[in-house]
Amino acid sequence: MTPEEFRKAGHQLIDWIADYRQQVETMPVRAQVNPGDVRRQLPVQPPEDPVSIDQLLEDLNSAIVPGITQVQHPMHFGWFPSNASLASVLGDIASSGLGTLGISWESCPALTELETVVCDWLRQLTGLSEKWQGTIHDTASTACLTALMVAREQASDYSQNRGGLQAETSPLIVYSTAEAHSSITKSALLAGFGSDNLRFIDVGAETKAMSASALRFAIEQDIDNNLRPAAIIASVGSTGVTAIDPVAEIAEIANEFGIWLHVDAAMAGSAMLLPECRKLWDGVENADSICWNPHKWMGTILDCSLFYVKDPELLIRVMSTNPSYLQSTVDDEVIQYRDWGIPLGRRFRALKLWFHLRLDGPEAIRQRLRRDLENANWFADQVRNTEHWQVVAPVNLQTICIRHNPHDMQGDELDAHTLAWVNSINQSGEAFMSASQLDGRWMVRVSIGVESTTREHVEALWGLIQRAVEK
Repeated sequence: MTPEEFRKAGHQLIDWIADYRQQVETMPVRAQVNPGDVRRQLPVQPPEDPVSIDQLLEDLNSAIVPGITQVQHPMHFGWFPSNASLASVLGDIASSGLGTLGISWESCPALTELETVVCDWLRQLTGLSEKWQGTIHDTASTACLTALMVAREQASDYSQNRGGLQAETSPLIVYSTAEAHSSITKSALLAGFGSDNLRFIDVGAETKAMSASALRFAIEQDIDNNLRPAAIIASVGSTGVTAIDPVAEIAEIANEFGIWLHVDAAMAGSAMLLPECRKLWDGVENADSICWNPHKWMGTILDCSLFYVKDPELLIRVMSTNPSYLQSTVDDEVIQYRDWGIPLGRRFRALKLWFHLRLDGPEAIRQRLRRDLENANWFADQVRNTEHWQVVAPVNLQTICIRHNPHDMQGDELDAHTLAWVNSINQSGEAFMSASQLDGRWMVRVSIGVESTTREHVEALWGLIQRAVEK
């Protein structure tokens, strides 16, 4: 494809994307396909000859779009907001069009230095002190894995330079809660701690937040048993119910025992753009690392996860390899982000944030977040004030956890009723919510925060839910 052919096809694609976004509300929210339906529409053999952009866009409409659960749809209330602001889409296109090679400062000085700048912009916008320095990972899962690898090495006096964990005489322990994201468990396993050395600390019966006293007890017990506490993962906005762990109390314990504290605020970090929400992570300045995802509620297109540390030298000590073919004469003067994480090559992700922040502006983002919080509180009030309905977890941000129980149902009968009404809505394509278990029983999560979701859509959802339980 020549630049001129690209220009013509690119204009058509941009028009297609704009039309798609304008029409997304007319589409079913959940993909109305069965397993294998999309694949059966695609040729088994790879293409031999090129097709026109017109044919490709036609196939995109007929084969691909029907197989997408429309997370940009204003009636999407599942999982978490996964916004992809069009301003950041332009940044993503610019990143792809530039085709940069991000393996060192020398390979693309602008990539490194813009990443440094936008990470610091977000540091300032979320009220963090100048102690923190950031980088961009793909997801919070990778950020958590990186944090646990650094914690592992710090707790083992850098065992990777000897025999690794296999040569250690006593196990290293990681502390979190069962409410934390599943990536925490996955990261602990991938970092070599082993499932036997992962402690799920008790949470408050109502708050579902980590109990600081239970954490202290577990740490002291492990030390008495000749085990070595290595890392604590505190959740600010847990996946299931957006529980807020008491970061200040946890940080005090972590510092007392010399344990690495990582704060996972993957979804809720966006709320820290609002000064009135920063009390939710009081004590965060005493943590060792933080991650949150602009590619969720804030709306910078996936994948874009911010990872902050106060001492990058620890990252470099654990992650750096520095082969001769990557060395340059300016290495002592610049950041080499390959030494701050797992991959060598990296995309120019900073452009997505740069475009988003400059074209939309932080104040517009703040206004949207406040709108979502107001809509969440409105929805929660409707549930609380309606007979047979209950809000089953604190509404800390924009997620409301609900359950309907019309006849004092118990156990499996209540579970079956809950899954029946939420699945009927999801399968209809009119809206989408995600069911989840809380204390061993099913409830439904209403996660408000799609960029195009207004009060009108939230009201429509409440009406849809009430009709569904009457069937």
